[in-house]
Amino acid sequence: MNETMVCAVGNVATQPVYRELANGASARFRLAVTARYWDREKGAWADGHTNFFTVWANRALATNVGASLSMGDPVIVQGRLKVRTEVREGQSWTSADIDAVAIGHDLSRGTSAFRRPHKEGDTPSAPRTEPNWETEPGSPSEAASSRRAEPAGVT
Repeated sequence: MNETMVCAVGNVATQPVYRELANGASARFRLAVTARYWDREKGAWADGHTNFFTVWANRALATNVGASLSMGDPVIVQGRLKVRTEVREGQSWTSADIDAVAIGHDLSRGTSAFRRPHKEGDTPSAPRTEPNWETEPGSPSEAASSRRAEPAGVT
């Protein structure tokens, strides 16, 4: 099945709406994606056209959207693009929806604290200790890495 997968970077334009339906959780919000370009005449960045998409999330993704996103948050959305055209009151309307596969905060524009949701029956596991990534001078692994053969050059 051929589908158009997109990755859109923008801001949450409306407060996400979360609903529990008979076939599972669902959430939707509008995403504003504005192109930015360098204006040589002004010597500054300028905003271009803004595109709006309705983003749909289902099941666990919908639950996490409802708990994590707010209006104005910078996000990255990956999913299937669906463009629809319909006629309302004699006028043609076109809308673009994204059926989301993954949604996350854009960490180039802020910070986020990730938490895994607890599933029923799961007991929180003890925190794992951080591994020691540094090797001691003269350790066997350091000696082995210094003895590795260098790749031969092609002449």
